[in-house]
Amino acid sequence: MKIPFRLLLAVLVALGAGCATQAPVPATTTQAATTAAARPAPLLLISIDAFRADYIDRGLTPTLAMLAKSGVHAEAMQPSFPSLTFPNHYTLVTGLYPDHHGIVNNTMFDPQLGKFSLGNRKAVSDGRWWAEGTPIWETADAHGLRTATMFWPGSEADIHGRHPDYWKPYDGKVTPDQRVDQVLAWLDLPADQRPGFLTLYFDEVDHAGHDHGPDSPQVNQALRDTDAALARLVQGLKQRGLFDRINLIVLADHGMASVPLENNVLIDKLLPLDDVHTVSLGILAGFNPKPGHDFAAIERKLEQPQQHMRCWDKTRIPARFHYGSNPRVPQLVCLADTGWRITTTEYQARHKGHVSIGDHGYDNADPRMRALFVAHGPAFREGLTVPEFPNVDVYPLMTRLLGIPAAANDGDYDAVKDMLKPAAQ
Repeated sequence: MKIPFRLLLAVLVALGAGCATQAPVPATTTQAATTAAARPAPLLLISIDAFRADYIDRGLTPTLAMLAKSGVHAEAMQPSFPSLTFPNHYTLVTGLYPDHHGIVNNTMFDPQLGKFSLGNRKAVSDGRWWAEGTPIWETADAHGLRTATMFWPGSEADIHGRHPDYWKPYDGKVTPDQRVDQVLAWLDLPADQRPGFLTLYFDEVDHAGHDHGPDSPQVNQALRDTDAALARLVQGLKQRGLFDRINLIVLADHGMASVPLENNVLIDKLLPLDDVHTVSLGILAGFNPKPGHDFAAIERKLEQPQQHMRCWDKTRIPARFHYGSNPRVPQLVCLADTGWRITTTEYQARHKGHVSIGDHGYDNADPRMRALFVAHGPAFREGLTVPEFPNVDVYPLMTRLLGIPAAANDGDYDAVKDMLKPAAQ
């Protein structure tokens, strides 16, 4: 049963950005009681950012195809709205819609905390932004499992007083092979230090999609390169006798759509930007009232049918998006039609020819936003294809695999339990 949920905002301040890998937290009584024999099979969650569901059909990813053929492959996985990187990565590890876990956009504003953006390392590592959700590594740690994240949104922050036991601050210069080697090194640790839950993150496919579009040769090469890193992982697991004893979930946060350079909705032609606080532009634009201006009149105008975008007051966003109740959602939200962007005349002049020609963040029901899902390991059935499902369901699946209680979440374990062998259900 899906449980709509909203945690209260915690007020714990995160550790500063740029921290080194965390040393293991000393074992508690609960942790000590979890013996090696009682531990479940380790679980490795792998994200290939922007791996659209149909990319696997291009025949460029033989390692991924092998895992899909001998494990579980979903026809697609539906991202949560908005179909953006940080909101969906945090949904995957909390089981909460972005509206419920508080990471409502890659760029957002909070009256107490100020501005959040991907490039703001101070904000990214501030646990107060992330405290409306409980990431799975926090629950796993509390129940005696070591955890490790090779890059994952939220893992750099001290959330409710916890980091993963091992973590790295994001560094895009770390190669896919180096990321794989770090995961394997963590799995080489002595049994009492070895993580039972790990994450691994690849981003080359996303970068290539933004820079060159989803149908470009560069995306195809990024698919090959990322699959080669997966092959390195599989080989490393086999050398350690772990390949048949570790559960792997390989997925994406969202898909990717082509956005021609000329497909621009110039928002400054439709509303006076000096009369509003602009929170975000791009695929999902957001605006808040500015004192002394008639924001209701601006909303009435923008909520009328517009070319290539739809706008709503946050209280009137369609229910299927599960979006609009969080205070961080701007009062007026405008969503570009797939293949378009919301921008300004000034921005276009400054960045002429240097904008993304592939993008995401669109309506999460659009097939171009559909994400990859493949699972393989001792708990999973073999050669099973399952229908599309929403990504909030991944969290209760993972807590079942790890044998830990799920925090309150929006997922539905019953919808995904048939992926597992009967003994693992």
